Amino acid sequence: MSTFIDHQNWRYATKKFDSSKKITDKDLSFLKDAIQLSSSSYGLQPYKVLIIENPELRAKIQPAAWGQSQIVEASHLIVFANMTTITEIEIDNYLKSISDIREIPLESMTGYADFMKSKILTLTPESSSTWTSKQTYLAMGNLLNAAAELKIDVTPMEGFVPAEVNKILGLDKLNLNASLIATLGYRHTEDETQHYKKVRKSKEELFITL
Repeated sequence: MSTFIDHQNWRYATKKFDSSKKITDKDLSFLKDAIQLSSSSYGLQPYKVLIIENPELRAKIQPAAWGQSQIVEASHLIVFANMTTITEIEIDNYLKSISDIREIPLESMTGYADFMKSKILTLTPESSSTWTSKQTYLAMGNLLNAAAELKIDVTPMEGFVPAEVNKILGLDKLNLNASLIATLGYRHTEDETQHYKKVRKSKEELFITL
């Protein structure tokens, strides 16, 4: 029987990490695979994923993340940064990758290319940034699920000031915006939150069958 639900019951948003425990290279590689394989609109993956290991850099980010201790205590810090705009170049490069990997003529995708461009390139800058930001949440979901399988704790965070994180990491110059932060590692025995009962809406309240 699948252990997926067991893993979901095990995981929670860790408040205090054990800074003495580090994620192995093997496990980190597994998590990177999970993020890489995440679904996204058109498969475009309009974001970058920054893995912040440098302790000095993480210390600079902490004040921009409301002073949360997980930023510096966790084994790893990940920043999901969405592309603020999508140009024809990104779309053409993606289509070229499809052509190369699937070994199909680029010309055969002209209709699909025109469709993508008609939907994406006509977005306002604000709508484009909102759309690309949403894609990072799909990647975060894969990370959460994969980490739970390895019994690695992940705390997803929206509690930070994107403009400040962008400045610290130089994201503005790269057409990127800090959309989500995730801290990864192992829960501390003193983290009382791990003993809290999970609170979710009942199925009757949550689901609507039509």
